[in-house]
Amino acid sequence: MRIKEQTEEGMKAALNHLAQELKNIRTGRANPGILDSVSVEVYGSPMRLRDLANITVPESRQLLIIPFDKKNCASIGKAIEKANLGLRPIVEGDVVRINIPPMDENIRKDMVKLCHKRREEAKVGIRNVRAHNNKIVRDEKAQGNIGEDIVKKEEKEIQTLTDKYCKLADDMVAQKEKEILTI
Repeated sequence: MRIKEQTEEGMKAALNHLAQELKNIRTGRANPGILDSVSVEVYGSPMRLRDLANITVPESRQLLIIPFDKKNCASIGKAIEKANLGLRPIVEGDVVRINIPPMDENIRKDMVKLCHKRREEAKVGIRNVRAHNNKIVRDEKAQGNIGEDIVKKEEKEIQTLTDKYCKLADDMVAQKEKEILTI
């Protein structure tokens, strides 16, 4: 049973990574999650933006970043520009404001393509976990530790998990795609 848990752990990790990647993909509305990957150079070391400031959504197409230390406003603005997210931060005194530009049809299609690319990367990760654990099971059989019937059973369980997690990845991307295409 150890193999099944190990397989599921690896597949969950691939799915969690996909969820993080999807958070960073822009939709038509303001979402603080798109700034999760932003790292700001402050106090001599890089820190995550969410550790330095509150990020709120005052309007559907605007993010408001309120730093805990007002001296970090300029650094936050530069870090957002440097992150290359296609966003233009506006430093206004003690806050940083980001107006999310409306997405035209081409941008929406590009975002959907990016979602599909991320899903395929996650599925490759899931399949790699399957291949790795199937190899472990076959090696156990080759060493004479388990029989052929147990190998078949383990491989079937691993395949069931693979199908389950690939379907979950499809569902996550379908949800994100719906969010992107909603005007």
